Amino acid sequence: MSIEVLVPNLPESVADATLISWHKKVGDSVNKNENLVDLETDKVVLEVTATEAGIISELLKNDGDIVTSGEVLARISTDGTEAVKKAPAVAEADGKASTAIPLSPSVRRLISENTLDPAQITGTGKSGRLTKTDVLEHIHKQTPASSVPPTPATTLEAAVPATPPTVVAATGIVSPQAPSNLRPEQRVAMTRLRAKVAERLLQAQQNAAMLTTFNEVNMQNVIDLRNQYKGRFEDKHKVKLGFMSFFVKASIEALKKFPAINASIDGNDIIYHGYYDLGIAVSTPRGLIVPVLHDADQLDFAGIEKCIVDYGEKARAGTLSYDDLKGGTFTITNGGVFGSMLSTPILNPPQCAILGMHAIKERAVVENGQIVIRPIMYLALSYDHRLVDGREAVQFLVTIKECLEAPAHLLLNI
Repeated sequence: MSIEVLVPNLPESVADATLISWHKKVGDSVNKNENLVDLETDKVVLEVTATEAGIISELLKNDGDIVTSGEVLARISTDGTEAVKKAPAVAEADGKASTAIPLSPSVRRLISENTLDPAQITGTGKSGRLTKTDVLEHIHKQTPASSVPPTPATTLEAAVPATPPTVVAATGIVSPQAPSNLRPEQRVAMTRLRAKVAERLLQAQQNAAMLTTFNEVNMQNVIDLRNQYKGRFEDKHKVKLGFMSFFVKASIEALKKFPAINASIDGNDIIYHGYYDLGIAVSTPRGLIVPVLHDADQLDFAGIEKCIVDYGEKARAGTLSYDDLKGGTFTITNGGVFGSMLSTPILNPPQCAILGMHAIKERAVVENGQIVIRPIMYLALSYDHRLVDGREAVQFLVTIKECLEAPAHLLLNI
């Protein structure tokens, strides 16, 4: 008996997907629910699993093919008697990564390109899972840059002399021994996620009257409160108490006071949302994604922190679902984790505002006529001036500042 492996149903907003890589070849045995192939959409990477155990009898699609909902990707023989058909020309590296260790799509690709054994790499992710950083560090430690073969996508504008060798490694890092008269280049296809991010950011700039207002917040009281209770908080809730939960709570209080900032524009209509779905921007190896805390006003501090940790792990592993990314009425982005002092965040359409957090730095400020040192963070609110007036934007940011400088507002709901 033969069963078909189909492209899963894609949401209405997603027309098709790109086949990234097969993890099995014709003749391989598979177990039920084992991942067979990765499909990339403009939002997430989908893992297509086997619905039954058996043997791969036919592969109908190649790496890089565009597929749509319901298309047949492969056939599995469940009784072992069906003839195995020749597979299409799917590129496979010698010594392909073993599937015994759970690997994200980006890690699988990197291991395959560099012909590595994942069992020899120490994972630093959750439960020993391998991350992209683990693989890159292993490559640099185990393989001298001068001996790494260039990828097929690598092209050089000038002829390479016999000595010294000049290569571009699979990681895209040019060997420091390369002579200065050579000008290496590498052309790679833009991922669907990166292409979608580019499209949406350009749309935000072209279709919105975007402005940014700034303020600063003294984080001393939040830091003191966090330091006082973070141990007990972690013991009880099994999650660390971070700063993001304070900003989520403060944003919700401000959104309740200024509902226009929680709204969106649809043609000539304004849609006022009576719920608070907050997007948390996350940077991943594949690009920027924004998982959403749905009904964030119903979550306590522990619930918010657990959701953020869960989304972070899913983002790094490439396992975020469409439901994790769906919707969103307001977004928070934290450039401070990368050391950003000040920036102007760009809108996430169709939302009309986004809050930018930045690095906390000790600065000299004046309090009661005295110069004192305080931990200060600059805040930025970008907003669509078609819907939000400057007065509302400024007062919204001031409300967040007040909530953070006096956290009792958040705890006592006053």
